[in-house]
Amino acid sequence: MSKFIFKEESESEEVISTSFKADKVWRILVVDDDESVHQITNLVLSDAIIENRKLEIVSVYSKQEAKDLLEKDDDFCMAFVDVVMETDHAGLELVEWIRKEKRNQSIRLILRTGQAGNAPEAKVIKEFDINDYKEKTDFTAGKMTTTVYASIRAYRDIMTIQRSLDAFKQLIKSTHDLLKISQFRPFGSAALNHLLTLMDVDSSALYIARSQRDFDEERSNLIIACTGKYVSESDCLENSDISEEVKLVIQQAFDEKKHFTDKDYFVGYYETSADASSVLYIEFEDDAEHFRSGLAELFATNVALILESLTKQHEVERTQKELLFIVGEAIEKRGKEAGSHVKRVALICEKIAQELGADDIFVQAIKLAAPLHDLGKVAVPEKILHKPGELNEEEWRVMQAHAEIGAELLGQSKAKISKLGAKMARYHHENWDGSGYPEGLVAEKIPLEARIMSIADVFDSLGVDSPYKPKWEDEQIKSYLLEQRSKKFQPELVDILLKKFDEFLAIRDQYPD
Repeated sequence: MSKFIFKEESESEEVISTSFKADKVWRILVVDDDESVHQITNLVLSDAIIENRKLEIVSVYSKQEAKDLLEKDDDFCMAFVDVVMETDHAGLELVEWIRKEKRNQSIRLILRTGQAGNAPEAKVIKEFDINDYKEKTDFTAGKMTTTVYASIRAYRDIMTIQRSLDAFKQLIKSTHDLLKISQFRPFGSAALNHLLTLMDVDSSALYIARSQRDFDEERSNLIIACTGKYVSESDCLENSDISEEVKLVIQQAFDEKKHFTDKDYFVGYYETSADASSVLYIEFEDDAEHFRSGLAELFATNVALILESLTKQHEVERTQKELLFIVGEAIEKRGKEAGSHVKRVALICEKIAQELGADDIFVQAIKLAAPLHDLGKVAVPEKILHKPGELNEEEWRVMQAHAEIGAELLGQSKAKISKLGAKMARYHHENWDGSGYPEGLVAEKIPLEARIMSIADVFDSLGVDSPYKPKWEDEQIKSYLLEQRSKKFQPELVDILLKKFDEFLAIRDQYPD
């Protein structure tokens, strides 16, 4: 007889379904040595549709089967894992293997057991990285469905944030060294040399010139990249060391807005916007019979577009900021925090850093990184994030872990903004007097960016309504800041907030929830 016997449930419990996308499914792994468990799980979930997708249930019957499958295919949003299978602790060993050896932190793991005495709930929750614990005899169809909904939504949020974070990392990696104008020429020269190698053509001179019309209608012609003879030290086309004949050909391309091909050279014209265009000039050392102009045009078009993007540095920065705010807001919304909290905290951090006299690079960096300070909350179960009352001791430990988890996620990137964000995530719950977590750092041993983040976060949170408390009056906030001066917060930062209190309130008023 199966040990998995459903408890009777009231008629009010029901499975909720909506329309679905036939080409996408949520994959759920069931690891249990009891065939009836698989049958019942399929029966309960077979018609469920969650977030517009059907469910695909994959069954295995032992720890080893699960490991063999996950080695080849780990694309599962969640797994139900029986504790007792080939051994009394096979399920627990599988959980350890998934989290520590496979390093899969995304899959939601639900332990199910019919023999709770072999794995007491309190001990298992404390010692193993699982997302829920269910006794089979108390696990109704409604509770199973609720667990699946919650797990899939948590997985969805984690993957959404991870994709955004990956996009952010790629954005930083691709653009970090190219944001400064001084990077144009070495980038262009290297790219053009690579082009010649691909085309197997010898060239005695190669130039990229750019014509840019400014807001005041003045037009400037610049040498962006050059290689070969007459390498110019001047950025200005007119003042460069390039021969007058070549200058005339380049200027002709700009004026007539078209390509030229001669036995000695190729000139390509590329308009990348209404205000900007580029010219590629290639002077051949030998006969150009085998020159592939189509390849040159394709390559030059792409190079011109890249150069165009580099001149719009503010657009790149805006994209970075928006992406960071999207990630930050996704985290805050999962935790039911105020809607504009991340925007306000970023601006408050920026202003505190400015008032403190920090350099512009640090000021902008802390503003960009601030939205990610609570990234680690993606790993905190929703039942803890959304708990209306006080957390118990174990729940508080789980909540505290978000600081280190966020730091680990951001620490995977070598980008400077991510490194700064990692420090903010790890240390923004440290206190000036050493009473904070996770390391109990004291005073200036706490990174400056984390000290600023700490007081900015608290200041904003106290001044707005939340699911956990009504907003405080301004005088209450002032009193609290004074009370926590030299305790929770660095004294100088408290002084800055109090001195410029109305200006910080203006930030809060500018971005209401």
